[in-house]
Amino acid sequence: MKSTSALSLIAGAVALAAVTGFAALNEPSGGSTAEARTATRLPVERTSLLCPAPGLSDLSETAYTAFTPSGGSGGSATAGTAELLSSAKDDEASTDDKSDDKSDDKSDDKDKKDKDKKSKSEKDKADKPVVSLKEPGKPATGKASGADSPALIGTATGRLAPGWTAQQTTTIEAGDGRGLLGISCTVPDTDFWFPAASTAKSREDYVHLTNPDDTAAVADIELYGPDGSLKSDVGEGITVPAGSGVRVLISTLTSKAADDVTVHVTTRTGRVGAAVRAADDETGSDWLTASTEPAGTVVLPGIPADATSVRLVAFAPGDDDADLGIKLLGKTGAVTPAGHEELHVKSHMTAGMDLKDITRGEAGSLMLVPSEKGRATPVVAALRVVRGKGDKQEVAYIPATAPVGARATVADNRSKGSVLSLTAPGAAATVKVTASAGSGGGTPVSKTYKIAAGTTTAVAPPVPTGLKGTYALTVETQSGGPVHAARTLTETVNGIQMFTVQTMPDDRGTVEVPAARQDLSVLDD
Repeated sequence: MKSTSALSLIAGAVALAAVTGFAALNEPSGGSTAEARTATRLPVERTSLLCPAPGLSDLSETAYTAFTPSGGSGGSATAGTAELLSSAKDDEASTDDKSDDKSDDKSDDKDKKDKDKKSKSEKDKADKPVVSLKEPGKPATGKASGADSPALIGTATGRLAPGWTAQQTTTIEAGDGRGLLGISCTVPDTDFWFPAASTAKSREDYVHLTNPDDTAAVADIELYGPDGSLKSDVGEGITVPAGSGVRVLISTLTSKAADDVTVHVTTRTGRVGAAVRAADDETGSDWLTASTEPAGTVVLPGIPADATSVRLVAFAPGDDDADLGIKLLGKTGAVTPAGHEELHVKSHMTAGMDLKDITRGEAGSLMLVPSEKGRATPVVAALRVVRGKGDKQEVAYIPATAPVGARATVADNRSKGSVLSLTAPGAAATVKVTASAGSGGGTPVSKTYKIAAGTTTAVAPPVPTGLKGTYALTVETQSGGPVHAARTLTETVNGIQMFTVQTMPDDRGTVEVPAARQDLSVLDD
């Protein structure tokens, strides 16, 4: 006799997938290939994003932009909400020095009142959204300033969840960490790889960890240099309190200075958002986001045409060494850069290569492929890109990234200063690029681009008609092979061309769920 338990299990899986959107579900074993093909994709109904504390400088000014594309993936019938809130408890700031002096009772009472007042103020601030998105298709914005700005924790539900994205853009005009620092706020996870970090004396790199959940998370930070693991007990068992952010200066985790370091963040319990804020004495600062998961072939899109220095950093997390061929995908095709044909990466060791001004006035993307056919060793990789010379140098980072997939979005584009790079590493492809309405007004416009096989197309993206405020760019794959994309945002400050690059992987606005394949008519009561 058959029962309804199998159907209940499938229905439960469908509901879970639609609500969380965190994973694609595969059909249970035993189903035929034809039945597996009946799996459908449904829009997610809830998603989370985490924005790290924006800066260490009192001179910092940060703009936040949140956006959900309209149409496309459909969405829940419920209106939903999408808000970015200040972290409820902020552990980003340095601990104050403790004094041995004893205070009298009056001082203690005053301190307690001041502390209670500050606690209430912080709670009120945390309860009020920094950004609140009201409708799909139109960006919402917010601002923060100063060194004390906390990390943000965001949740979107209902029809605002599919494709929800948020951009954090910080401008620091001078002093320590100057630059245009951009980051697409990240999805919480349990495993992150960051090649291109450093413990060199000229660098000050922090790992930022943000916990969105109601219980504490425990994270480990491992460092790998050119000679292997940089052993340290200090990076183990780092507690990230509930609804809070912490930052860790990676040079305090090891006594060894290394120009190229790979940072590996994992969690023992819970999940976090992780990003590295990298700052250099000469070239300024920017965010380094995680490389896509280890793979035999990786793509790093969006090297600016006027890059004066490009450094490649790669790491092989497995037990095998990796021999990688280097391909530059330019306007007319793929070439092997003379003198930079291959990179050997030893297992559990970080390898770096100075590619200098590899683009030579033509925007491009880098692709790393196995040197030997049939022997693909998974790697993670990132680029450190410098524009300008002398005291006008600026830096940005480009991690290896996943394809656009069905759709990807980047927010906070202005009327000028954005460049969109589209790369087709395999077969030719066609994409549709949509410029949304502006945060203050404007009419959306779309444009179609064809990308030849093995090339990179860099364009000034379309701008909404009658734009007021900032807008979002959404890239949708229409046909052909996979496309990798990145957006470069440039802002001139004090005569310096400050810039930042954000890669554009699939927005995971939908999740695959299995179709019920049992005939209800044959089930017994």
